[in-house]
Amino acid sequence: MTAPVRPAYGLVCMTQGPELRFRTITLKRYRMLDVAERYAALRDLYASNTAKLRSAAGYCAARGIRLFRMSAALYPMLDLLDDPTGKAVLDELAAELSAVGQAFAEAGVRVLIHPDQYIVLNSERPEVRQSSLHQFLTHADVLDRLGFERSPYHCMILHGGKGGRGEVLAEVIRDLPDAARLRLVLENDERAYSPAELLPVCQATGIPLVFDAHHHVVHDKLDNQEDPSVREWVLLARSTWTPPAWQVVHLSNGIEGPQDRRHSHLIADLPSAYFDVPWIEVEAKGKEEAVLGLMQRAAEGS
Repeated sequence: MTAPVRPAYGLVCMTQGPELRFRTITLKRYRMLDVAERYAALRDLYASNTAKLRSAAGYCAARGIRLFRMSAALYPMLDLLDDPTGKAVLDELAAELSAVGQAFAEAGVRVLIHPDQYIVLNSERPEVRQSSLHQFLTHADVLDRLGFERSPYHCMILHGGKGGRGEVLAEVIRDLPDAARLRLVLENDERAYSPAELLPVCQATGIPLVFDAHHHVVHDKLDNQEDPSVREWVLLARSTWTPPAWQVVHLSNGIEGPQDRRHSHLIADLPSAYFDVPWIEVEAKGKEEAVLGLMQRAAEGS
């Protein structure tokens, strides 16, 4: 696997249009069903979402999109500690899941996942740590079932979690099973963990750092993403990736300016510091419109 000549702009989870839309079920609705009804409901839902996920490979390939963030909500109820129904359904869909992974491989599309923000591996509360670990390992199991290699190429992105507990986070990471640890990458956020606070954790554990310039600007109250520190952090984050050609960064703009945490519809400001980043996940409300717009700008050299 080598870095693309132009940056690969990544589509996040779904499309603005109807092409990539996934189904779900609420916990309240699920708990109202009896055992047989639960299996039937999840069997139908999981099969539908698996088929739609496979279509995402073709959708991306047809448009030259080489990076896709898989939704962490494709298989609701799979992480329930007291109910193995979801796992049994995925066991039945083993062939379909394998075919999905093969479809992405044949399409040349790299797949990532960003599990729920409520996963806090370094929480002060033991029950939260236990629940978070279980949820995280559930996502790792899905990637295994899809046949994706255990490496940061198909990474699982987490924020640092509970602030001020970087050493605890490092200890937890070292004890993770290979299916999770070998895919884990950490991302800076707007409040708890700046890149400066996450870098020592990454260096101590060998975990790559996904740099988000928008989060960095908000956290450090900078004027914009052209601040010189953005380039410094692109390069420092790159030093944590093996190989460096797998480096991923996140790209977003604020709706009403650099300090606005809300993501804009399209990307108007592409930081110059990203000029040589190989893989860029685009976090914009416009989804495919934003990604394709950036690809067009890159093709035109603007």
